[in-house]
Amino acid sequence: MFQSAGILKKIYLFSLLFFGCIRLQAAELQSWPQGKATVLPTNNPILVINVWATWCAPCRKEMPMLSRWYQQQLRSGKGTVAVVGVALDSEANLQRFTRQVSVRYPLFRYTGTDSRAWMRRLGNEIGGIPYTQVQASKCGFRQSLLGTLTEAKLNQAIAAAKRRCAERKVRL
Repeated sequence: MFQSAGILKKIYLFSLLFFGCIRLQAAELQSWPQGKATVLPTNNPILVINVWATWCAPCRKEMPMLSRWYQQQLRSGKGTVAVVGVALDSEANLQRFTRQVSVRYPLFRYTGTDSRAWMRRLGNEIGGIPYTQVQASKCGFRQSLLGTLTEAKLNQAIAAAKRRCAERKVRL
């Protein structure tokens, strides 16, 4: 009896978090280059969200590494990690940039009116970029990485997410 109450409570809390995030993000994100309202993906156990802008030199510097890393994840065939980039930029700047730089992971464009508030909801209290968040929603893992991302930092965050899920006996 008590065990099922605990499970119901977890399902309820997860639903609040999940559906609350979708509502907040749907009106503020567009897929790139399609320009359709969208939400962050939820089909992979671990999600890497990279917030960037074309005018941000450290952002541009980390994108080739993140593209290579993402391609390695795809080739591994495990399907446990998704990567998305969210651009805080104009459509024209994003179009120019993606013509010059090959980005191999899905891109979204923030279209809301208060990017700082959106970033705070994502866990970025400072509002600086580049900003990356690694999430494993099934086990409640969230780690923020502010500043230029390296492969080592990203691998450490992914390993921490996997450890947390393993500790909580959550299968990825």
